[in-house]
Amino acid sequence: MRRIHFIGIGGTAMATLAVMLKRRGDQVQGSDGAIYPPMSDLLAAEGIVPFEGYRAEQVGDHLDLVVVGNAISRGNSELEAVLDRKLRYASLPEVVRDEFLWQTRSLVVAGTHGKTTTAAIAAWLLTHTGRDPSVLLGGVAQNLGASYRLGSGAEFVIEGDEYDSAYFDKTAKFLKYLPDVAIVGNVEFDHADIYDDLDAIRLAFRRLVRLIPDRGLLLLGADSAEASALGADARCRVESFGLSAGADWRAVDVAASARGTTFGIARRGQAFVEVASPLLGGYNVRNVLAAAAMAAEVGLAPAAIAEGVASFEGVRRRLEPRGEVRGVTVYDDFAHHPTAVAETLAGVRAADPGRRGWAIFE
Repeated sequence: MRRIHFIGIGGTAMATLAVMLKRRGDQVQGSDGAIYPPMSDLLAAEGIVPFEGYRAEQVGDHLDLVVVGNAISRGNSELEAVLDRKLRYASLPEVVRDEFLWQTRSLVVAGTHGKTTTAAIAAWLLTHTGRDPSVLLGGVAQNLGASYRLGSGAEFVIEGDEYDSAYFDKTAKFLKYLPDVAIVGNVEFDHADIYDDLDAIRLAFRRLVRLIPDRGLLLLGADSAEASALGADARCRVESFGLSAGADWRAVDVAASARGTTFGIARRGQAFVEVASPLLGGYNVRNVLAAAAMAAEVGLAPAAIAEGVASFEGVRRRLEPRGEVRGVTVYDDFAHHPTAVAETLAGVRAADPGRRGWAIFE
């Protein structure tokens, strides 16, 4: 049994990885400032009681590994103790790669926005059909009841975050994820604290594309010019998805209602399958298309994909309906990038065009 300490255990990805490693049989501990639900609940359910605050004495010499969160920087008392004692340390994406991805078929979902939902749909399609994948997401998938899954199947579905890895590694997390099949839905400027400009973000995604082996597959958002341009850097097969004419995977006859969205999926101009998704908005049509294309690549049949799409329950805080009071439907949504906010509002309007919408920002 290895003894692993997490500096900054309260973040979504850090808490999730801590739980996954504990489930695998490791002894896990960690520290952070104030930790809030849902991550505090996740840790408590697994019997992981974090240290509150950072203190050097909480990092014992008996540790086999220290995982350093990307919010931790020099001057942190625990990090300084790790460096002084020359304890073995690593970033979160390094640990994910070394513990899970070398031995699996890595299905990476990336892009400026939409990646959590797309990865969750792909994960559910594989789970629903008995492929028993492992999963690591940046949000809680309602069908899974968690942001992770430990399976015994060949595939690992992982959300590919472009944010930096750690204070000692400022490159994107997704560069550690060994992609066999990768989705890049869109590329826009984001994370101004990490990237100087759009060119810097372009470079990160180009590096991701160059990691895909010749036998692999790159799925690009046809409705994003920046994503489409990445095909020039690929050595593997490239397929596109979207609403644009000419997309390899295209949504046709899209119809929206308050109950969701129905549309046909055409593959290279030929009918593939009809789907009824409970999700709203054109952006979720693209998310379903990308997940369906990824699922087809690993062998799922069209009918099975349609069944999985219909039974997908969404991701918490991704246009999540929380209830209706006096005729007012309340949604909770995590959108924070300007394009994601605009797409979310457009989806709500299209689903019920006769009603007035209020957007309340936190």
